[in-house]
Amino acid sequence: MSRRVLLAAALLGSSLAGAQAQDKAPVKLGAIEILTGPNSRYGIAIQRGFDLALADINKAGGVLGGRPLAIAYEDSAGAKEQALNAARKLIGRDKVPLILGPTLSNEMFAAGPVANERKVPIVGTSTTANGITAIGPYVFRTSLPEADVIPVTLKTAKDKFGIKRVAVMYGNDDAFTKSAYDVMKASLEKLGIETLTTETFGSKDSDFSAQLTKIKALNPDAIVLSALVEAASGIELQARQLGIPEKVFFIGGNGLNSPKLGDIAGKAADGTLVGSPWFIGKPDAANQAFVNAFKDKYGGDLPDQFAAQAYDTLFIVAKAIDAAGAPDSEKIKDALIKVKHTGVMGPFSFSDSRDPADTSGVVVLVMKGGKFQLLQ
Repeated sequence: MSRRVLLAAALLGSSLAGAQAQDKAPVKLGAIEILTGPNSRYGIAIQRGFDLALADINKAGGVLGGRPLAIAYEDSAGAKEQALNAARKLIGRDKVPLILGPTLSNEMFAAGPVANERKVPIVGTSTTANGITAIGPYVFRTSLPEADVIPVTLKTAKDKFGIKRVAVMYGNDDAFTKSAYDVMKASLEKLGIETLTTETFGSKDSDFSAQLTKIKALNPDAIVLSALVEAASGIELQARQLGIPEKVFFIGGNGLNSPKLGDIAGKAADGTLVGSPWFIGKPDAANQAFVNAFKDKYGGDLPDQFAAQAYDTLFIVAKAIDAAGAPDSEKIKDALIKVKHTGVMGPFSFSDSRDPADTSGVVVLVMKGGKFQLLQ
C-alpha cells in the first residue's frame, strides 16, 4: 500500500469506528465545475484533484464504515446561469447531501444562495472573492480569499524590487477579478505605491493593445493584473509584442497562479509574481506523494494550486461525513465547521465565518522559463 493510501487510511480511520458498516451504498456528492469552454483549465484541474482524492479515500475504506464516496459532476461551462441550474438539479433530482464548487466566484454568487436556501452545504475550493461565505451559513470555502494573499504579494514586490509606480489592469465583468482588484487597490494605497492608471477589459476581450499602449507611455515599475489565466496570457504576450520591457513585470492575483500561464504566454510571462497557499516544490512527504500520484494518474501532467485545494477539500468533506455519522446535510454542515485536517496544503481548519482560518502558509512565486518557482 502506498504512502499516500496509508495517509488516507490514517486520516479517516479514527472516525470510522462508530459508523454503520452494513450499508455499502455509495455516498454521492455533487460537484459543479467548468469542464468545457475557455476557463475549463481551472475546472478540469479541480476535477482531477477530486478524482485522485476519491480514489485514495475509497481505497482506504470510503466513509461511514465502508461506503464508497462518489461524485456526480455538472458542467457549468463558466456560466452562472448554468451553475444555478446545476445546483437545482443536484439538490432537487439527485438529492446530494453536499455540493463541491462551483469554480468561479460569479458562479457561487448564483448557486450559493440556492444551496443555502435548501440547507445543503456547498464548499468552494477556488472561490476567492470577497463576500462568498456571507451568502449564508451553508456556504464554505477552502480557498484562501484574495484579501489574505494579494497584500503579501504586493508587499514582497515593494520590499524586494523597490516597486513605487504601477499600472493596474483588471477584468470588470467578473466577480472574482473585480474583487481581486478591490483588494489590490486597497493594498497599493496602504503600501504607498502610486497607481499611474487603472485600465479595464471584458472577460471575452482578446485585444488589449489600447490599454497596454497607454501603460507603456507611462513607464511603470510593474503592471498589477487581475484576470483569469486566458486573458492574463493574452495581455502578457501583447505587452511584450508592444515593446513593454521584461523589467516591467506583472504582479497577479489568484487567476494567474496556474502553470497554464507559462504554457500559453511562454517567455512573456517570465517575472510574473503571484501569491499562493501551495507550491509544487513543498518538500514534505505528503505533498511529494500527491505530486507523483497526480503525474502518474494524468500522463505526466503536473498539479496546480486548484488541484491541490480540491484534493485536500475532499478529505475535509469525508471527515465531516464520518463525523456526522450519516449523509445528512444538516449534520454534515454542523460537522464541517469543526474539521481539522493536515493535507498537502498544510494545516487546515475553518474560521467561524467558514473561511480558511490559517493563512501562515502563503508564499510568493515567480515565473521563470515558463514555470513558477519559489521567490528567493
